[in-house]
Amino acid sequence: MTPGIARTVRVEPCDPHDPEAVAVMERLSEALAAITGDGGTSSFDPADVLVPRALFVVARNGEGAVIGCGAYRPLEEEVAEIKRMYADQGCGAAVLAALEAGASADGYREVRLSTRKVNTRATAFYRRHGYAPVAAYGRYVGREESVCMGRVLDEAIRAPNAGKAFESIRERLKSPNLSPETPESGQ
Repeated sequence: MTPGIARTVRVEPCDPHDPEAVAVMERLSEALAAITGDGGTSSFDPADVLVPRALFVVARNGEGAVIGCGAYRPLEEEVAEIKRMYADQGCGAAVLAALEAGASADGYREVRLSTRKVNTRATAFYRRHGYAPVAAYGRYVGREESVCMGRVLDEAIRAPNAGKAFESIRERLKSPNLSPETPESGQ
């Protein structure tokens, strides 16, 4: 963690066209290109998360700077796909938790994602958070460089109150002075 950064992370819904969202996704693309040789932009269209049952979020540190992002979009009726996951300063767990809670609130029972096998930091992160390899799907079928992972959402996340709680958070976020704070966790 960077010295002087407050130990809180706020995860909030954001339009993927917002300049701060665009900037953090550019940082993600640069990081992915350095690791895999591909920035990953061809597998994400911001319009995909501006539909019902989809969400794009950013994470802010205690000073308000955007330090991470993530999204989910519909894949199947009960399956969401996580996209554009980026975490700096240890905010990954908070971003992932917000995406899983949002997916549950939107009626999904499972989440899936794809990353490159060479991105061992990402695959280790997802494994620590309960993700396991699943059969390749969609555009990833036959792509040897890709590993698809998934996770059935925990009963606690799928509980009816979890969805209501997340909707309450979404409503609170409409007020510029309120946002949920989550203790930052190392990744």
